[in-house]
Amino acid sequence: MTETQTLDLIDSLTQLDQFPAVKAIRHQRAKVVDATQGSYNQLFDPALPGLTLGERLRVAQTISRLSDSASLLQHYSAQLAALHDPAVDAPREAALQKFATLLTHKPVEGDRSSIDALLAAGLQPPEIIALAQLIAFLSYQIRVVAGLQALTALGDDLHAAPAAAASSETFVHPHHLPKPGEALRINGFTSETLGWKAWVPVLQLEQATPEQLAILEASHPSAKTSQYYLALIHQPQILQERSVVFNAIMYAPGGLSRAERELVSAAVSCINGCVYCASVHAQRFEQLAKRNDVIAQVFENPHTAGTNAREKALVQFAIDLTEAPNQLSGQRLQQLREAGLSHMEILDALHAAAIFAWANRLMLNLGEAVHP
Repeated sequence: MTETQTLDLIDSLTQLDQFPAVKAIRHQRAKVVDATQGSYNQLFDPALPGLTLGERLRVAQTISRLSDSASLLQHYSAQLAALHDPAVDAPREAALQKFATLLTHKPVEGDRSSIDALLAAGLQPPEIIALAQLIAFLSYQIRVVAGLQALTALGDDLHAAPAAAASSETFVHPHHLPKPGEALRINGFTSETLGWKAWVPVLQLEQATPEQLAILEASHPSAKTSQYYLALIHQPQILQERSVVFNAIMYAPGGLSRAERELVSAAVSCINGCVYCASVHAQRFEQLAKRNDVIAQVFENPHTAGTNAREKALVQFAIDLTEAPNQLSGQRLQQLREAGLSHMEILDALHAAAIFAWANRLMLNLGEAVHP
């Protein structure tokens, strides 16, 4: 067990004991806090099969450096220095580092050849899944840390009420758009139902352990027939923790509305170029909000999307956190406050944007969307 398993790493890195108001806001989503730490513990467990702990820490160090996350770079560098585990297999190490570098900034550029290169370097499917989950988790972790640090910059505003929400006008469906429920197809994005095909060899159900079967059954109703889950189940404990994080973020009661969480998710997915995730969460927004106008705007150009000030602020926040998390400012969060969002709603928007840094990287780099 590592020393960080006895404390909350993100609280420590963001020094939230010095910012009790922000810490109190964060811990109102206790399930997210606990499952985030649980995911970290699983991914950096020395007993995790596949990648060595040294390999995992070197990947974490590289991603932190590429993302300009000073606090995480210091943390992972210190963990690596204490381990005394130098790289000994140069071709394997080069393959790990190349994959991590690719996924950090431009996950949409990952393709089947990237997976083939890992297989050629001798990595087995459980090792590839551990690597992909590690990179995706770090992308999430970096954004949660950056968002909390921006929250601490709000200072006295944390004790003030948000701006009053503007009165909403009666919705009129734009004539040029398909009706909600009918497929949008704009700039390569769509709201129709897509399939997904894995590039990494998936687990055959007849070879699954009882633990793997139980986690599949708990993960999703169609997990036993989904290539996505049958790929991720090569590392069952990591999948289990990730599912808890995802559900705690997207389905927690109160705070940001379910529809707005889906809007943030769709915006992040468009910025990252994840056609599959964009389609799923466009559909869910339409089902919840009974409209598709803002989704059409996101597909057209996320940078100008939003039918009102609140939606514009949410989408722009999602873009900023996706493209340059460590340049996120308290001013951007202040714009959310001025658009009427409470601190809990801002936290939910932060988590929704961050979890799709994780989800998009898995979908984009372990397989591909399949159109009907």
